Amino acid sequence: MNLIIDVGNTYTKLGVFEASKIIYKNTIKQHDFRQVIQKIKEEYPLITDAIVSSVSDIKEDHVTYVKNLFNTIVLDHLVEMPFANHYKTPTTLGIDRLALVAAAVDQFPNRDVLVIDAGTCITYDFKNKKEEYLGGAIGPGVRLRYESLHNYTAKLPLLKVTDPKNHIGNSTEEAIHSGVVFGILHEINGVIEEYCNIYTDLTVILTGGDAHFLSKRLKNSIFATSNFLLEGLNHILAFNNSK
Repeated sequence: MNLIIDVGNTYTKLGVFEASKIIYKNTIKQHDFRQVIQKIKEEYPLITDAIVSSVSDIKEDHVTYVKNLFNTIVLDHLVEMPFANHYKTPTTLGIDRLALVAAAVDQFPNRDVLVIDAGTCITYDFKNKKEEYLGGAIGPGVRLRYESLHNYTAKLPLLKVTDPKNHIGNSTEEAIHSGVVFGILHEINGVIEEYCNIYTDLTVILTGGDAHFLSKRLKNSIFATSNFLLEGLNHILAFNNSK
């Protein structure tokens, strides 16, 4: 069994895998880290290996704690990947994006795949049929757009994410909802169409915290999944342990 640890800016996502099947998932705050890891160790005594991925600063004693319990890989740009990385600046590439590409390689081998991660930022990552990662794009996510409108203007309010009912907003609040949500939807649909013009048999994956909010309004055929990042980390761990 494998323990997968994905440390984000606010929360840490945990997964326990038996081979490629996820059998446990949890989202915790940083201050609960040791307590929850110990509980997982007790409930799943067959866990032998772990991988730690962090897009923010993780406490060094947390990493040491995991290393003392399991055979542990701390994901960085030196860890071997199950694909060829053609990104020109690999050391600046977010390790969460590496994990998403690894999941695409594992679940959709020998296919052209575009992975869209709708979180704080919206990232687009593409791997081709030859299992080559070519790169992608980064843009502001849903909440970041709401916050930017509020923070960089004098009078626009900070609103909660809301599903707009009409493109034409007849109040300031409705206009903000329309601009943010429909703007993102048109962006995503436009990016997908541009890729489809080049790669006619394209598979599109939508994941991240806002995936299900957005997926119901996207006109293109996509796979919406919430565990794609954890599955990618598990594949990287299995790939390195098979060597």
